[in-house]
Amino acid sequence: MLPLLLLFSLSAWGVPSYSRQTGFPCSTCHTTPPELTAFGRQFKLNGYTLANMRQIKAPQKGSKAGLDLNASLPLSVMFQISDSLTQKALPGTQNGNVEFPQQMSLFLASAFSSHSGGFMQVTYSGPDDHLSMDNTDLRFADHTKLDGKTLVYGVDFNNNPTVEDLWNSTPAWGFPWISSDSAPGPMADVLIDGGLAQDVAGVGVYGMYDNHLYLDVTAYRSMHLGGAEPPDGSGYGINIDGAAPYARLAWQQQFGAHTLLEVGGYGMYVTSFPNAIAGPRDTYRDFAADFTLDQQLGPDQLSVYGTAIHERSDLNASLLADAAGLARHTLNSERLNATYHFGSRYALTAGVFGISGTSDTTLFAPGAIFGSADGSPQTNGYILQAAYWPWQNINFTLQYSGYWKFNGGTTNYDGLGRNAGDNDTVYVAGWFLF
Repeated sequence: MLPLLLLFSLSAWGVPSYSRQTGFPCSTCHTTPPELTAFGRQFKLNGYTLANMRQIKAPQKGSKAGLDLNASLPLSVMFQISDSLTQKALPGTQNGNVEFPQQMSLFLASAFSSHSGGFMQVTYSGPDDHLSMDNTDLRFADHTKLDGKTLVYGVDFNNNPTVEDLWNSTPAWGFPWISSDSAPGPMADVLIDGGLAQDVAGVGVYGMYDNHLYLDVTAYRSMHLGGAEPPDGSGYGINIDGAAPYARLAWQQQFGAHTLLEVGGYGMYVTSFPNAIAGPRDTYRDFAADFTLDQQLGPDQLSVYGTAIHERSDLNASLLADAAGLARHTLNSERLNATYHFGSRYALTAGVFGISGTSDTTLFAPGAIFGSADGSPQTNGYILQAAYWPWQNINFTLQYSGYWKFNGGTTNYDGLGRNAGDNDTVYVAGWFLF
């Protein structure tokens, strides 16, 4: 996999369009955006359709189609500025990297009808200096009774595996929700953790039975925005052969009035032609377990999230192309974090993360800053974060990311004198939603 400048991929946030649509403040659906409350999970599960604003309506009559449409266009804007300071500057660059903006996003987020809704995000990235399609989640939802219990079911279209999920323990919505895009990040990560984001198109079905048992099954195809149409595969490491299935199973349980626990698992199987549409294949099998714990403590809340992902890969095509030194690999990714919310204005988060797996000096090649001298992908560290919300649509974040090990080493990990701790980063950001 290519070296990553991002520590972890950035996520979409709470969208003010939904606040305008429902008439509820952002804190009804979110603690710290994009963290969802129980109400927020229900809103998403039911297709983002709850509305409390003027609608344009026409009833269905026989073969005549009906209409149920918001009277105003549901647009929102996110503007983010930041400053990143690493323990040791990258050679030949300034330290204290200010970005104005780091990114700016336009959201179209709304109920589309009485049973359908979603959001589409287009993002301008400062380092890339261009607009691109970002996270998108469109769904149809309805409900019925099964054995006397409520079954909510739906069809979902999205462009990032796990973006459709209801909990903040899966990759698309996992911590950190905001991070530096100029500080060095680990060179390896499992495919399901952002490796297919905005590069696939997926359609799936999902259901929640009795507000306890959740199941989602989705199939993905490669969709290379900005590339040739129809795709010829060149220049892309992942070109899905046929369709890549994704599955998610979870159980959530309310204990009393103040405690909610979710436990579950998710996984994906991908067969790919690297840089081609036929020929030798690489295969990835990702299996994961996760949990979410929400504990209400008077006006405050403690939220704890964890996930562990195990990936097994057979890189036969990459081996033949001299892009890997071994065919069979394993890669593991773990995250655990806890956030204490002081009402809806302050939040403190502490998290740990780790990546480990098979060493391969071809796949994880030596190189300055972003490489590994011994071919090991092992990286682990911690993140401490403080967030302040003077208003529910304005956030200021102070974050410190520290590494115990980086790309296989603690000292001189790249073979050119850089230490893991040199990549420790202080990150300050402000973002505004309106």
